[in-house]
Amino acid sequence: MSNEKKFNYSPLVDAVVEGIEDVKGQNITLIDLRKIENSVCAFFVICEGTSNTQVSAISDSIRKVAKEKLQERPWHVEGLENSEWVLMDYVDVVVHIFQKEKREYYDIESLWSDGDVTYITTG
Repeated sequence: MSNEKKFNYSPLVDAVVEGIEDVKGQNITLIDLRKIENSVCAFFVICEGTSNTQVSAISDSIRKVAKEKLQERPWHVEGLENSEWVLMDYVDVVVHIFQKEKREYYDIESLWSDGDVTYITTG
């Protein structure tokens, strides 16, 4: 990860962020859902790419970093067919990789705003 940033959430969150940053993913948001009763997972990591190609590359990069560093593989991945919104489910960590328009439309950050939100500046 650039400058070995750590977010004190989990090694998997760190690996996911590293994978995003490695291929210049943008507007990274972490949402800690652990204090929310009946949440679907512990963390959401949300980011965006500028094209179908970049969204797919971000997904590939996350998969590679998580496997190499932690021997973690996603339990489920969907959305690679059109790469407008790719969801990677690592059980405790769910990654949402959007193109900008889809991210604005679904507005996951607002839906889960009760969580502890961290915005990561890149570049």
